[in-house]
Amino acid sequence: MSISLPPSSSDARFPVLVGPILRRITPDELTIWCLTTEVLDFSLRLKTTQGGVLDRVLTKDECWSLQVGEHAWICLLNLQPENPLPTGERIDYDLLIRAQGDTRWCSIQEWGPDLLYPGELLPGFVIQPQLRSMLHGSCRKPHYPSRDGLARADAWLEQHLAAPADWPAVLMLSGDQLYADDVAGPMLRAAHQLSDRLGLWDETLEGGGADSGIELRQSPYCYYQREQLLPKDQLSENVRERFFAGVRKPIFTSDSAHNHLITFAEVIASYCLIWSPKAWQGIDLNPPALSPRHAELYDHELDAILGFRAQLPQVRRVMAHLPTYMIFDDHDVTDDWNLSAAWELSAYGHPFSRQIIGNAMIGYLLCQGSGNAPRKIRKHLSEHVERWLKTHDEEDHHSLIDELIAFQRWDYLIPIDPGVLVLDTRTRRWRAERNLNSPSGLMDWEALTELQQHLLDRKAVILVSPAPVFGVKLIEAVQKTFTTFGQPLMVDAENWMAHPGAANVILNIFRHTRTPEHFVVLSGDVHYSFVYDIEIRFRKGGPKIWQITSSGLKNEFPPRLLTLFDRLNRWLYAPSSPLNWFTRRRLMKVSPRRPEGAAEGCRLVNKAGIGLVRFAADGEPEEVWQLGADGRDVRFDLTDEEEHWG
Repeated sequence: MSISLPPSSSDARFPVLVGPILRRITPDELTIWCLTTEVLDFSLRLKTTQGGVLDRVLTKDECWSLQVGEHAWICLLNLQPENPLPTGERIDYDLLIRAQGDTRWCSIQEWGPDLLYPGELLPGFVIQPQLRSMLHGSCRKPHYPSRDGLARADAWLEQHLAAPADWPAVLMLSGDQLYADDVAGPMLRAAHQLSDRLGLWDETLEGGGADSGIELRQSPYCYYQREQLLPKDQLSENVRERFFAGVRKPIFTSDSAHNHLITFAEVIASYCLIWSPKAWQGIDLNPPALSPRHAELYDHELDAILGFRAQLPQVRRVMAHLPTYMIFDDHDVTDDWNLSAAWELSAYGHPFSRQIIGNAMIGYLLCQGSGNAPRKIRKHLSEHVERWLKTHDEEDHHSLIDELIAFQRWDYLIPIDPGVLVLDTRTRRWRAERNLNSPSGLMDWEALTELQQHLLDRKAVILVSPAPVFGVKLIEAVQKTFTTFGQPLMVDAENWMAHPGAANVILNIFRHTRTPEHFVVLSGDVHYSFVYDIEIRFRKGGPKIWQITSSGLKNEFPPRLLTLFDRLNRWLYAPSSPLNWFTRRRLMKVSPRRPEGAAEGCRLVNKAGIGLVRFAADGEPEEVWQLGADGRDVRFDLTDEEEHWG
């Protein structure tokens, strides 16, 4: 039976393939991201119930357009309105497009009617004057067999469409939006066909068994065997261990590490496929020539990929209505990215793995990072990326990769009261000096010092840290045990407490007398969800701290294993347990919230979905929900005072 998705008659007429995705939006700045199949002029109309707010053609400087293929342009539209945009009310927008040389403008009602909710004439957004609620999630793995948390966000917004005051101020995607290291066979198959359709730029590959992206696709090792492209030498063996050995992990698995994205074209095509149903039109998902074992795996993955694709219209719609911010975690680039100094030495020291990392970082820059802080990104990186995309020169490619690896400005502030600080916990690592195999701290001393300066004298703050600062003690203890025996890669030993220097500094920041009165940490990464209320022991009037973790959007922890960890954690780290005094957080009083309807003793929620947090005026979280991708939502109740532990 042939497995293909039907072509669209509108695809050629309306060339916006991906998006529009709303990105950084404030009263003084408006940012929209999209990918088009031809060069376009853009015009923007904004209006409220009171009348028109803005109506003009965007200038070339306001349209950062980058050609990434023969029929592919990434467009970042960033403008500063002449007058501040209104807050607290719905603003309808019409993004009009016009092919160059044409005289007719095409309304979003014509080229994007699927972006509209029932009853809408145009899509809209709300610039909230204060952070009263936000949606957040991470870990969106296309071939995980669950429904999509972003589609659940779309359903939630549709239910609240008539109450714009209740709309979340921010949709925060806190890592692992792209699983570059964990790719299903059908997804890779679709990426190659889309790459051909768009004519995405090819490149020269170094240090492997293929000299270009085209040659890679012709290799018998293209699917499920990409590690075989490396030469048989010790340096390449180290790269295999870092990049392609995910299936050997007993707890946190990466089943498709052997399909790791390699080329720039594969990365850009994959971003299109995770965000847009239009990218899938006309894709033939019949498998390539595979061994019986790999053919069976391909068929198994296909059902999940088809389910993922079916919910993409909802994903596209919600991202066209909510200001969306993003930050990378490891899977956006590669599993265990910058885990340790030893990892960095082997990964960056080999040309093949360095190019894999570099291409994923270019993809993050163009598709995620640029929309968070457009002016900062363009100021520091536009010259380098524009030069390579124009010349396709190998030397310019390497130069761009060098710039991205050295770049240290990925963190940013979302300017809403209270402020939302989004942390880069991947590229400014605190490397262990005595043992290069020991896990690096998630932020180095300099980055943590800068963080502290941002926090001084604030009344409240929301920190977005991809990995939880306050995690499950038992799981962290397991990670520490594997690290002690020299195997941090076996269990993804990346947590804030794994590195003594980083742990002490971040905890001292919380204990600082000028720290915010309300301190909320939003995280993902771990593939389960939980809420902790935290107090500082032996101190009156200290800050209130909350750790709120929602993970994953489309991923979950092995259920039986998580249930075991959850119960053992409560037994081993009960309030009276002496084990608490061996943790770095022994001066903190950590209290788990009970998930509504959970079994006795369970505090962790293993449910794909998206987190919803409602805040009081002073920044305190009033309600915390895990909106289940399956439609069954879980609320985290207030803490039972008798269930506190340290």
